[in-house]
Amino acid sequence: MSDPTRVSVATAQPYDVVVGHGLSAHLPPLLPSEAERVAVVHPVALRALGEAVRAALARTGLEAHAIEVPDGESAKTADVAGFCWSVLGGAGFTRSDAIVGVGGGATTDLAGFVAATWLRGVRFVLVPTTVLGMVDAAVGGKTGINTADGKNLVGSFHEPSGVLCDLSLLRSLPVNEIRSGLAEVVKCGFIADPEILTLLEPNPSAALDVGSEVLREVVTRGIRVKAAVVAGDLRESGAGGGIGREALNYGHTLGHAIERHEAYAFRHGAAVSIGMVFAAELARLSGRIDASLVARHRWLLQAIGLPTSYQPGAWDDLLAGMRLDKKARGSQLRFVVLDGLARTSILAGPDDATLMSAYAEISR
Repeated sequence: MSDPTRVSVATAQPYDVVVGHGLSAHLPPLLPSEAERVAVVHPVALRALGEAVRAALARTGLEAHAIEVPDGESAKTADVAGFCWSVLGGAGFTRSDAIVGVGGGATTDLAGFVAATWLRGVRFVLVPTTVLGMVDAAVGGKTGINTADGKNLVGSFHEPSGVLCDLSLLRSLPVNEIRSGLAEVVKCGFIADPEILTLLEPNPSAALDVGSEVLREVVTRGIRVKAAVVAGDLRESGAGGGIGREALNYGHTLGHAIERHEAYAFRHGAAVSIGMVFAAELARLSGRIDASLVARHRWLLQAIGLPTSYQPGAWDDLLAGMRLDKKARGSQLRFVVLDGLARTSILAGPDDATLMSAYAEISR
């Protein structure tokens, strides 16, 4: 395999995202040199991988512990975070020690949150094992857990010391998990890097092959998009002009409401795919983009195998869910929309008729 690619995230505490195949030897150098103990947080489904990572770190002389957590979104609760804290306390973890999160986006969100809150912040490294985790959850320093009222409503900004994106770890994933992650990659193409779309459109199914150069290139480009955005606006304050980090929420306002409506049994990328088409329809109805750009959304997402429509009768529940979105301001809904390809802006407080018309376009 070719040498790994390093993407630098140039925030106040810069770190590298390493992308490639067979990267296990690159993990120890990402950990802080002063660490004496390390905890490997992993889901039940990745017990063998979590133990392999723990054992490899133990061979370097670290006191290495494994913390097994539930699979998927079930891990992102206060109770599970409390369990992780109890393990760290029992093992005597200090501020110079570190956490390694191994798994999909839910696991890396939890591991980052535990690292952010233990002793008010310890260092951590993430090893995402899904496309979604690589291009979205593991990069940017957003950590969090869910509550009964919504997803990621409790969290903290806490940047990792490094991220290891070993594409070889994707080989055991079901193809629908690859598709789900590609939704976030496509999002990066529409909001910032149209070359991603150009790479995907000739043969969308090529990106479903985890050994393909197409997948490696679009994943790397998606990481670069996120790295550039968060470097300019880590805490989503809009610093540096434009809409800043909020651009990364394209498709997520309706997407998160769909996930909540489905009790988080719906894949994140599938929900965001529908949300992007909804946002595109909102932009078209508001006179910001033409129908051809909306059609480009539909065609590419469908060609990858992602959904672009949702239940006709769910609107009232989805609207209530969107009002709980973190991007809402008071009672006013805010949507990231396009003013053109790779040109984002905020549509604040669209009227009910426009919202319902946009939803009608995706619920036929």
